[in-house]
Amino acid sequence: MTTQHTPRTALVTGAGSRRGIGRAAAHALAADGYHVAVLDVDREAADETAREVAARHGVRTLALAADVADAGAVDAAITEAEAALPSIGALVNNAGITSPVPFLGVTPGEWDKIFDVNVRGSFLVTQRVAAGMSERGFGRIVFLSSVSAERGGGVFGGVAYSAAKAGLLGFARALARELGPSGVTANCVAPGLIDTDITQGKLDDARKAAMTAEIPVRRIGGVEDVADVIAFLARPGSGYITGATYDVNGGSHIH
Repeated sequence: MTTQHTPRTALVTGAGSRRGIGRAAAHALAADGYHVAVLDVDREAADETAREVAARHGVRTLALAADVADAGAVDAAITEAEAALPSIGALVNNAGITSPVPFLGVTPGEWDKIFDVNVRGSFLVTQRVAAGMSERGFGRIVFLSSVSAERGGGVFGGVAYSAAKAGLLGFARALARELGPSGVTANCVAPGLIDTDITQGKLDDARKAAMTAEIPVRRIGGVEDVADVIAFLARPGSGYITGATYDVNGGSHIH
């Protein structure tokens, strides 16, 4: 455990899912001494994560309900967090949705929905907390991209999802240059095939075995594999890492 000398809060979006990367990240950040604000569109799920993290790690937590694509809801939720918890020192932009629809079948509405949550949501939340981070001289921002952004889909996400997640790579890199002088880092984590609620039930045994055989470490990743990297990037001691993308894919995509 790496204890925070200065009490700080980590805000994790999309952390309500029981078997999701967001909830695992909330646990990992709490284990490192962060208090945790759990933001999810599902209030009950956010409450459950917040209670679980507080009970296991003894940190202060807060559940927040908001659609990350709604600017007013994001502002209200973060204002609530700022009033109830120590200053926000880390942000994990985890909220996202996928879409397997083939490109020629993607409607403008479907395209907008994918970009609204994955890109607009990350923009709204990041812009809302980045000013405070810059003023305080400390911030750790982590974006959840995807191996689909790097290899061009081919796992679960189609073109819309891959394009949105690729947008986050450029977002993080440009943000790293702009906010670096203020003590704020911005990095991406790009998971490969991870066993989450999103993938559960979508793989029959034969396909699961075939996909696993293509992964050099011969297993599908767990949420903790990704959460550990997120927590590492959020530590005060990781301040010389920015604008980077960390691949967590078991070697399935090496570039």
